[in-house]
Amino acid sequence: MTTALPLEWHHGLRLSGHPMWMDATRPKPLSFVSHAHGDHFARHQKIICSPATARLIGHKVSRASLEPHAYRESFELHDLRLELRAAGHMLGSAQIVIDRHGRRIVYTGDFKLRASRTAEPAEIVPCDVLIMECTFGKPHYRFPNAEALTARLVRFIDQTTEDRAVPVLFAYQMGKGPEIAKLLDDLGYTVALAAQVHTVVERYRELGVAFRRCETINGGNYYGKVLLLPPYLSRSPLLMRLTRRRTAMLSGWGMDADARYRYGADEVIPFSDHADFDELVSYVRQANPSQIYTLHGPPEFAAHLRTLGYNAQHLEPRTQLHLWEE
Repeated sequence: MTTALPLEWHHGLRLSGHPMWMDATRPKPLSFVSHAHGDHFARHQKIICSPATARLIGHKVSRASLEPHAYRESFELHDLRLELRAAGHMLGSAQIVIDRHGRRIVYTGDFKLRASRTAEPAEIVPCDVLIMECTFGKPHYRFPNAEALTARLVRFIDQTTEDRAVPVLFAYQMGKGPEIAKLLDDLGYTVALAAQVHTVVERYRELGVAFRRCETINGGNYYGKVLLLPPYLSRSPLLMRLTRRRTAMLSGWGMDADARYRYGADEVIPFSDHADFDELVSYVRQANPSQIYTLHGPPEFAAHLRTLGYNAQHLEPRTQLHLWEE
């Protein structure tokens, strides 16, 4: 008997006919949540995720809904055998490996291959079908190496401090905020965190990430410290009171020529928790899938993969596809 295994993408992904969605953004009976960023989960009845992700999102969903699984722990759901693998995007981020009748599908979620101070190292999983995010899937998104980015950040902080001003960094509170806080803490800086970032840092501490010189912004004298805030506080009363300050946005979009004007910052430094163009290609080469579907990025990346000889297609919302027939 021949049966089809179709893929749906509509406010999340799923294999049609199966109860599990992947990164569904509207409440579902069951969804895999790849990581703790708010645009990748909702109040699902049941959530499959890593233990760290369960800890990071546990205050936003029903704790009874959480079904955490350790990396490389095999478990079954109907006729699927599932396994989570580290994605390197942030602490607890996971890819999901789906085995069905000897075929393997990998959904990466957001990922990066570069080393992190707070996230588990990503794994590249060989597979038959690869469904991958490609946020930075254009050739000009080739990020400088960690040493160059760190040197640029240190130069920004030190020059600002020498000018008797306060360096203010903007990074998203979940993921990149703690990553930058850890970097600066390891370099010996005292980092004053917005309460929203400090709350996440405390959860990272509970999960085993060590911080020494991080404190909460408390309205005192900030000279000689580095302030770290989420971007939406860029016009907060606190900053308006700091007449001598310089600001830096930390984002992979800093590779765009207009980034500094777009963010209204003195500098944009391209720290990113996503794979850059070369990492995306590297994952494909090493996973060596027979079919690739890209999403959350430019359609041009799938086109580029086709020039390299891969069977690649970009997914648009409300897509239904047959992956293969059995």
